Amino acid sequence: MLDDKGYFYIIDAILAVMLLLMVFLVINATISIPSPDYSYEIHDFKTAQDIMEILSGKVNFTDQTFLAEISQVLQKGENSKESVREVSKLCKEKLGSYGLKNYKFSENNVLKGKVLASSGDYSKAGDVSVATRNYGDYSYSLSTW
Repeated sequence: MLDDKGYFYIIDAILAVMLLLMVFLVINATISIPSPDYSYEIHDFKTAQDIMEILSGKVNFTDQTFLAEISQVLQKGENSKESVREVSKLCKEKLGSYGLKNYKFSENNVLKGKVLASSGDYSKAGDVSVATRNYGDYSYSLSTW
């Protein structure tokens, strides 16, 4: 009779350990499942800042920045339509060389928000990265999406 009780205790203990193991595995699996709340989509939110740093930076002390170059063209032309067209052409070439697909480059101070170069439909932009740099009286903004 004592041997029968021992078997029941052993079987009871094994079932309890298996139950604990199953609970542990279920909790571990629940913790390991990725949450659907997080987006794994990569957004390149620094693109505008990076490009503006390139446009406003000097390679060495003898050359001129791109923003200085276009500002001088506008100043020499006294912000005329012809000088704006020339700057627009320079901006499109420069920004196109960086492989940007969707962008808007504008001057916000002297030309009152005049878009100098753009590509893509800004009204359909979802996430927009914006960077602004000043040169003299001119304030340039680059938006990428």
